[in-house]
Amino acid sequence: MPSLSSPSRTLRFPWHTKPNSKLKRPCVVQTILNLCSQGHLSRAVESLDNLARKGLRLDSQTLAFLLEQCAKSKSLKEGKWIHLHLKLTSRKNPNTFISNHLINLYCKCGDHGEARKVFDKMSLRNLYSWNNMLSGYAKSGMIKPARRLFEKMPDRDVVSWNTMIIGYAQCGYYDEALRFYRDLRGLSIGFNEFSFAGVLTVCVKLKELGPTRQIHCQVLIAGFLSNVVLSSSVVDAYAKCGEMSDSRRLFDEMTNRDVLAWTTLVSGYAKWGDMQLASELFDEMPEKNPVSWTALISGYARHNMANKALELFAKMISFGIRPDQFTFSSCLCACASMATLKHGKQIHAYLIQTSFKPNTIVVSSLIDMYSKCGSLVVGRRVFDIMGNKQDYVLWNTMLSALAQHGCGEEAKQMFDDMVRSGVKPDRITYVVILNACSHSGLVQEGLGYFQSMACDHGIAPDQEHYACLIDLLGRAGCFDELMTQLEKMPRKPDGLVWNALLGVCRIQGNLELGEKAAENLIELEPQSSAAYVFLSSIYAALGRWESVEKVRKLMNERCVKKERAISWLEIENKLHAFTVSDTLHPLNEEIYSVLEQLAGQMEEDY
Repeated sequence: MPSLSSPSRTLRFPWHTKPNSKLKRPCVVQTILNLCSQGHLSRAVESLDNLARKGLRLDSQTLAFLLEQCAKSKSLKEGKWIHLHLKLTSRKNPNTFISNHLINLYCKCGDHGEARKVFDKMSLRNLYSWNNMLSGYAKSGMIKPARRLFEKMPDRDVVSWNTMIIGYAQCGYYDEALRFYRDLRGLSIGFNEFSFAGVLTVCVKLKELGPTRQIHCQVLIAGFLSNVVLSSSVVDAYAKCGEMSDSRRLFDEMTNRDVLAWTTLVSGYAKWGDMQLASELFDEMPEKNPVSWTALISGYARHNMANKALELFAKMISFGIRPDQFTFSSCLCACASMATLKHGKQIHAYLIQTSFKPNTIVVSSLIDMYSKCGSLVVGRRVFDIMGNKQDYVLWNTMLSALAQHGCGEEAKQMFDDMVRSGVKPDRITYVVILNACSHSGLVQEGLGYFQSMACDHGIAPDQEHYACLIDLLGRAGCFDELMTQLEKMPRKPDGLVWNALLGVCRIQGNLELGEKAAENLIELEPQSSAAYVFLSSIYAALGRWESVEKVRKLMNERCVKKERAISWLEIENKLHAFTVSDTLHPLNEEIYSVLEQLAGQMEEDY
């Protein structure tokens, strides 16, 4: 049966096939069952060969039991041996009962071709046969074959419709998922908890409040809010929409809350930056799992509280909680944001010591951490020793690291290596390579990459690509070409493009164009402090003091404040954060003493 929206918990109508324990079985059959119960599935299947030689045949119940064990453990090789045993014992075309178990086996093991062969050869199919094959396609993301099979079904029940709704939702076809849900509700075959699973997945993914409220009401009216999985999904949907008050209200009304429900709310608070409430709720949790810890750690890392993220990570380790891939990725991002190479190396060492096998995201986070901590050579070494380089995320991260260090030529070579290795660049790849060209003054090369996006790889330039192009041309002072490209844009420039233009105007001192960029940016993003500050400086440079006063007044009226940068300083293995002109830090005298020493050293060096 299809699973609900949470990957960590599934609702099922379980079916188990067990031979009748009250019946007296031949010794050889009992031996096979004993081997299965002891975890020796391979030996149990191998013993079928002896049965075939002796001319013995297992009953359907025992065969189904063996096939079920193979499906549960995803033992495709053993399952195929059983299928072969059927053919050798004159059961080339097994009955519907055994065929359904074979289909389930092959689908669970990912061999949908064999599953379909069994399905097509069945002389008699029941509704379970159709749903079994349909579920196999849908769970594997093969939504088009699933749809074709669905259209051919002589009869459909609520399971058939639920499977398609969840399948479309999990594959990202949200409109189709909603359409199938509406069609189901218009039928007279009824619905169940699973009917809401797919549509709630859509609500979570789309982050739209209207549909979330509608489905919440329908779940309430149907009397399914007592289902902790559905309730947690609604809590999650509200959180994704930013409606934390509604999310918390439903959470408080839940009579039963499991660790998933608690974690969902903690994650919601952390996502929207309310780290105090996230921390308080985390402390109240009756039990925690690695996902709970990671939700809070990633929240700290995401909202510039890297030191707290690392403190919580250390606490997690001390409690014996094993981190997962997301935990390591979040902690490495925290290290990168603070440029703390020591902590990043410690996490890397922990990965090695515990024989943890990092996925592409963790390896990419390692590369990013080393790069941002000034160790580009080590980051490149991590990239080079990675065995499988068929993931574009890995290449994009290494390209980004080279771009940040101004290594434009090396980034060009890396891009060529990526294409030669058969990895297709995506839109992020072109954002990164354009940035690399921009920071290395490679104007013609950058223009070449911009042109090749659509021609060579079928990627239409979006606003972010145009922002990179504006930055590339502006840094080189090519304002005529810049204006030409700006006029060629298929859509009206957004905040990204005007921000890029504002930046290059500041660098090149182009006050006239900078004024235009700032005015457009203020109109699009009235809370962006950069535009107000730059516009005010332009007016001041031109001696237009009344205009300066108007800009400052507008900032006050809109409660726009210039963002203060935060710096970190490590003293005696303890990390301290402070802002510009900070006099409130308890160790400000020591901090400024170190800064004076550094400034003096820089003057001597240069």
